This record gives sequence, C-alpha cells and structure tokens, in this order.
Amino acid sequence: MDGIYLSWMVSALALGVILLPVFKPPWMKITLPTFVDFFRRYWIHISIVFIIYNSKDLLDQLDRIIIANTGLDMTPFIYGLEGDLVLEVQQLFEAKWLTVVLTHFYVTGFMFICYVSVFYFAFFDDRWIADRMTLSIAWVYILAIPFYLFFNVRVTGDYIPGMETLAYDLTPEISDWFRRIDPFTNGMPSLHIGIPFAVWLCLTRFDEDRRWNKYRALVLAYTLITAFTIIYLGIHWFSDIIGGMLIAALAVAVADRTSDSWWKVFDERTINARLVTLLTDPKKALALVMRRGSSILKRYRNPQSRETGVLAIIVFLLLFSIITWELSHQSLPAGGIEAPQDVATGDSWMATIDNRSTGPVMVIHDVANLEMNWELMNGSIEYDSPYALSASKLAVANQTTLSVFNLDSIATSGVPMLTIAMERPDDILLTGAEEVEYIILKKDGLLSAYNFLGEEVSLGFNVTNIDLIRSNGLEVAMVLKDEPTSILLSRIGSSGSITIEKINASSTPEQDDILALWGTPVDMQNATITDFVFDEDFFAVTVNVSATERLVVYNRSNGQQWLASDAKYAVSGPSMKNGILAWSVRDHLDPTNPIEKYMDGEIQFVNLTNNHTQLLTADALHQWSPHVLEHHLVYFEQSADGEVSIHIHSWVPEITAYSNVILQIGIMLGVLLVFIHIVQRQAESSRIILGREEE
Repeated sequence: MDGIYLSWMVSALALGVILLPVFKPPWMKITLPTFVDFFRRYWIHISIVFIIYNSKDLLDQLDRIIIANTGLDMTPFIYGLEGDLVLEVQQLFEAKWLTVVLTHFYVTGFMFICYVSVFYFAFFDDRWIADRMTLSIAWVYILAIPFYLFFNVRVTGDYIPGMETLAYDLTPEISDWFRRIDPFTNGMPSLHIGIPFAVWLCLTRFDEDRRWNKYRALVLAYTLITAFTIIYLGIHWFSDIIGGMLIAALAVAVADRTSDSWWKVFDERTINARLVTLLTDPKKALALVMRRGSSILKRYRNPQSRETGVLAIIVFLLLFSIITWELSHQSLPAGGIEAPQDVATGDSWMATIDNRSTGPVMVIHDVANLEMNWELMNGSIEYDSPYALSASKLAVANQTTLSVFNLDSIATSGVPMLTIAMERPDDILLTGAEEVEYIILKKDGLLSAYNFLGEEVSLGFNVTNIDLIRSNGLEVAMVLKDEPTSILLSRIGSSGSITIEKINASSTPEQDDILALWGTPVDMQNATITDFVFDEDFFAVTVNVSATERLVVYNRSNGQQWLASDAKYAVSGPSMKNGILAWSVRDHLDPTNPIEKYMDGEIQFVNLTNNHTQLLTADALHQWSPHVLEHHLVYFEQSADGEVSIHIHSWVPEITAYSNVILQIGIMLGVLLVFIHIVQRQAESSRIILGREEE
C-alpha cells in the first residue's frame, strides 16, 4: 500500500527537479550549493508546507468522527442542484487507458503542484512571490477547514447511482491507500482546484515582471485538466470546483493582507538572528520580549478597530474549537465498572459482568443517565455466566439457577421477579411479539422455552444440533453445526421453517490474491458462520473464510447479498437496530507488515437505508463489541495503559453543560465585539474622509 504512495511522491519530486531548467527565470543559474542553501534561507516556508501536509491526517480524522457523530451530510442538496451531470461526463468519456492515466495524474500532479509551487520560488530566492505563495496555500487549507468539518459533501462515485469511483477502485492497493487517507466526505471545496488556482492567481497578481510566465501557463493548464479529472474519476461535483475557486481567491486576498505582518516576525533572515540572541544572550532576548509584550498590551488597553477585530476573531475561534471538541467527543465511559467482561443491552438499559478482584458482579446502567448504576448477584454469578437483556427484562444463569429481573423496578426491589432451578444453559434469549414473552434456552444443541410465570412452553418447532441462535420478535434464527453457511429461520408457534442457504462471503479475485500473498489464502469450501444478527429487513452475518472473517449483509426482501466491509480485514461483533449495523474491524492491517496504528480495532457502522459506511472511532485505541441501541451505541475500549472500559456514544449530538455556558457567554461577547468593531471602523473612516477634505 505504501509502495504506490512512494512511487507517486518520488515521481512528483523527480518531475519537479527535471523541469527546474524549463521554468527558471532566464538570468538564474542552477548550482548544487543552491540546493543546500535554500533550505537554510527558507526553512520556515518549507515547515509551513510540511505542517499543512501532515495536519491533513488530523483534519480527516476529525471529519470522520464528526460526520459519524452528527450525520452532517450536505450531499443531497448538491445532488438536488446538479443531478446526474457528473455521471453523464463520466459515461461519455470512460475508457480504461484514460482512467489509468488520470488516476496517476490526480495524485502525482497534485503533489507536484503543492511542492514545486514553493520550492521553485524559494530555490531562486524570489522572496516576494515565495512569501505570498506559501501563505496563499496555507490560507486555502485554513479556510477549507470549516467546510470539511461542518459541510460534508460525499464523493460523487459514493453517492450517485451508477457512478463509479474510478480512481479509488483502479486496483486493490490504490483503493486501500485512498481509504486510509480519504474519508470520502470532504468534497467541498476541492483542494485539487483550490491549491493550483490559488497558485495561478498568486502569480497573476504578484509576478509583476512576468518572470514566471511559463510556470503560470503550466499551472493554468494543470488546473483545467484537473477540473476534468476530478469529475471523470467520480470524486468531485461541479459545485466543488466552484467552491475551490472561491476559496482560492479569498486565500490570495487574505495572504496579501497578512503577508507583511507575518513575515515581519517569521522572516528567516531575522528570526535566525533572534534565535542566536536567545541562545547567546537570553537576558537581552527576554528584555526584547517584555518590551514587545508591553507594547501589545498598551494597544489592547485602548483598542482601535484592528484590536477589537482581532479579539472578535479569537472569541469565534474559541467557540469553533469548543464546538469541534464537543462534536468529536460524544462517547462517555460508564462509571462503576472495574474490569468489564461482557455486556448486554436493551432499549435504554445496559448490563455488564464486572470481573472485579473481589469477585464478579452484575452492574446495571441506565444509558440515558450514566450517573445511576446498581449491582446485582454479588457472589452468585460467574464471570462467564450466560445472560440476556431485552427491553427491561434481564435473565442471568449460574450453575443451578436462572434468575430474571425487571430493571424498571430494580432500584426499589433489587430481587429477581422469577427464579427457575436448572442446570446452566449455553445461551439465553429473551424475545416476544409486542413485549418480552419468552425465555429461550440453548443447551447441548437443543432448545427449551419458558414464560414469565416460570412455566415451560412449546416453541412449535423442533430443531437439533444448533450452534448459533438469535431472535427478533417471534422469529428465531439458527445456524446448525452440520450446515455452517446456512441459516434456519423459524417462528414461535409454527412448526414450519425456511432456510437461507449458502451465505456468500466471496470477494473479487484481486482481494483474494492479496490475502494469498499475505500467507492467509481464502478457503470458501470450509467457510463457516461465526456470528449473525437480524431484523425484519436484513441479516448481517460474519463468515470465517480461513483467511479472515467477512461481514455479509443479506436483504430479506429480495435475497441480495453484499460485503459490508473490506474483504481483506477481519470483522467481529456485528450489532443491528433500526437500520443501523455496527461492527468492529482492524482496518488496513497487513499481517505481513503490521503497523502499530492499524493493530487496534475500530468501530464502523452503516445506515442500511443508504448504505453509507461511517467510521465512528479513528484513533490509536482498541475498540470492539459494539451494541446498537435506539439512541446510543455501546462499545468496549482499551486505553493505552491496557485498562478496559465501556463507552456509551449518543446518536444525537449533545453539548455538555459546562461547554454550553461558555458558548453562550462567548456568543454574547462576540456579538458585542463585532458591534464595537463596526462602530470603530465607521468612526475611523469618517476621520480619514474629513482629513482628506481639509487637505
């Protein structure tokens, strides 16, 4: 996966060096010492480009989390505006050779423009252009951040029916690389247009003697070809191109206004001298800083419009940061748990077996109010006891007894509503039509059932040799030990059953070839179902194919099947409710080249109504075993020091009370500062006009 990226980068850098003689000013010479010296003379310019490039990973991570937490998706509005226009362009020009050429151009060309557009001017010591070019590129990124975080627009090939993401799907290696770096939701504005258009505008505006005419012509040609490329490859909308151009124009204007003040402080020619002063005469350096600080403080004691404007910007940046933090931190740990072993959920309740040093205990939480929790069966439960939770009913078994609790009254009673003496079962289900009516037990491949009076009842069907069992209402689904890739579906009170045969976990030959290269060949002949969940519309099934475990979604209405996750990476713990399917996956992990940041599990989910997959977690921590609830999602998380906790994520974004107060104060303060700034600007403009009239 990194090989193709390295090839693109080396190609871009090599192309930049090769074309250096073509675009250099006629009077300039290319010498080897210049290659070394320009790093010293322009190290801050280079650092800015480097910081921008590396901060994109953090931005994309925030983008993934915020859209997963909030569902902010503006794509339907863009689609309503444009319709299938980009699809018509792709279908008109689609050709294999064109796809290959433009895919490599899309990545390599962008790297070339980003690097060279600072490198050329720094190398030939054109500081006037280098200063403004570097800030223009930086401002394009900065101005795009709010759009990427709060105006999410999906790539066209991931949204329009019939549209293909030609670049992303060219090869499995390229697909994997794009999936690692691109959340597929930051289409507006297009940086592939914003960056080169800003470069072209910058040269048009600031290259006064037209020494860079050749390079300016190349950038314009590149921008035009890129506009076609991003449409053809199924990545961007026409609106994204317009957004990129507007951002570029604004960035160049802001760079012009901020260039003098920024480089007055960060010009390498002066900052190097200040660094030397700091190292050789720290007292003098401190005195200079104090004088500078005193001068700034004096200005802000009697602020003019410039100072109030800066204060207003600071306040709004603070508000933006708080909102971003809150929307990217919607998961809270459940308290009162030391060492969670297992968890079950139902409606707004969560039951956890906590394997404490003093012995296992059942801890009950109301997920809508995490401050409240209760303990059950202290001393009478094993760490591996089977149990089930549905609605407000909890059934737990130990070696001799099955106990059933009504959680709605657990705070007042704390005692089971029903106990049945029996040998511990292998599995427990709680199910029913309108409400929980049945307790279904699996023991040695056989089923038995009880009602909530403690009476044994007939299920109506008789099945043996059961390996896995799940229920939904009155439906009971089973996987038999001698039919490991089929699902038997029965209904309580009915003797009949249907079989969903051969859950198909096969993938493309290209994906299977990669698994074979990793030393884990696919064995479809011996595939087995390891877990599954279902509702009225879908089955979600994990299938072990020896090489990995794949997640298959089966549409009950039409029998269609598809893989919900990448076929190469192992999936576990599927959970489904209200059309939301969640699972855990070690995404991007190549076992032949294990990279630390891909060793941890992440939680993904998909809304089956639109089949858009989201990454809920994107960090260095290990998360697994998600449980989907109507308003929440529960999952396990292991901290960097190995401590395991249970986190509750709210589907509806919530702002903490503390942050809410800060936001309210900040909004009022921001409005006041904006008002003062406007009044001061008008007064200052009036004085300037009067001064001109007097002259």
